[in-house]
Amino acid sequence: MSRAWTMRLTIVLALAATLTVLIAHKWRENGLQLTVAESEKRTWHSSAPVLPAHYIWIDRNRLLALPTEGPAWENLLTAANQPLGIPNLADQNDPTNVQVLARALVYARTGGEHLRRSVISTCMMAIGTERGGRTLDLGKELLAYVLAADLVGLEGEQEQRFRNWLSTLPEREYPSGKTLRSTHERRPNNWGTFAGSSRLAVAAYLGDKEEIARAARVFRGWLGDRTLYSGFRFKDRSWHAEPLRPRGINPVGATKQGYSIDGALPDDQRRSGGFLWPPPKENYVYTALQGALAQAVILDRAGYPVWEWEDRALLRAFRWLHVHADYPAQGDDTWLPHLINYYYSENFPAPVPSRPGKNAGWTDWTHPPGMH
Repeated sequence: MSRAWTMRLTIVLALAATLTVLIAHKWRENGLQLTVAESEKRTWHSSAPVLPAHYIWIDRNRLLALPTEGPAWENLLTAANQPLGIPNLADQNDPTNVQVLARALVYARTGGEHLRRSVISTCMMAIGTERGGRTLDLGKELLAYVLAADLVGLEGEQEQRFRNWLSTLPEREYPSGKTLRSTHERRPNNWGTFAGSSRLAVAAYLGDKEEIARAARVFRGWLGDRTLYSGFRFKDRSWHAEPLRPRGINPVGATKQGYSIDGALPDDQRRSGGFLWPPPKENYVYTALQGALAQAVILDRAGYPVWEWEDRALLRAFRWLHVHADYPAQGDDTWLPHLINYYYSENFPAPVPSRPGKNAGWTDWTHPPGMH
């Protein structure tokens, strides 16, 4: 082979080697890019909501259609981003429960694994903190933790531990002799309605249809159907339309001394004293409605036509407060008119943003008008 051909062959081999290196480098580069893209995709997927087939509090598809802008969302987001306190189910005024619910709602709508982890951690921290409290404390505090756990989806050992704990709560007896279940079935005021909301949340979370049905009968009895349930222990009966047939909400058309008490809640209105007119603006009535409306939302999600029961008793209760007592919802009761407006297509004053209550809230975002 001539020297010229040798030089040409050397150049060709060198170029081939260079090209091979470039191709290999490009393959590695493309492979790295694909790996990064796949990694980003996996990261996004892992932070997307873990969506159960059925939420206790709200339809999953409707939640995913809710807006991520506007004052209601911004209020929810601000609450979700606040540092969480240490949960205490023995303190009826501990706001950690509704803050955890805010985080769970934001997670269910937009994702964010850090939100999910913090919700799960706080729900697990709540276990056992009911000791030393009362059934009223547990009734007010527990609901939001159950709803939050449902929204983020617990798994494995944590899920089993949470379920085991929940299963003990309805019948756990306090030093007073009361249980969550007995409080719901005997106390016809805010003690009972809050107990009922947490009792129903536990039953829904555990999938206990028999317990849901039993609680539903009690609730309908409280609304006024004494043929289904009438085991409540009423105290002063001066606000009742029929003192010998007391109800949690007075029946349609009820009057006393010529004044309408249709929709009044006698066993909470009595906290302001005996019957007189104009009616005192008794906040215990709204407090009772916090528990009652929460029960109604859960029962509605379970398929019960609760909003129509006893001549729309819940709407009549709200109307009596607003019209006859001239007492619109204020402060931490302002999440309630959003539910009434949503389920009854009413137009009661409902501020946006609203404030959460003792047991739940954020309904200005979860239950806005026009999205039923």
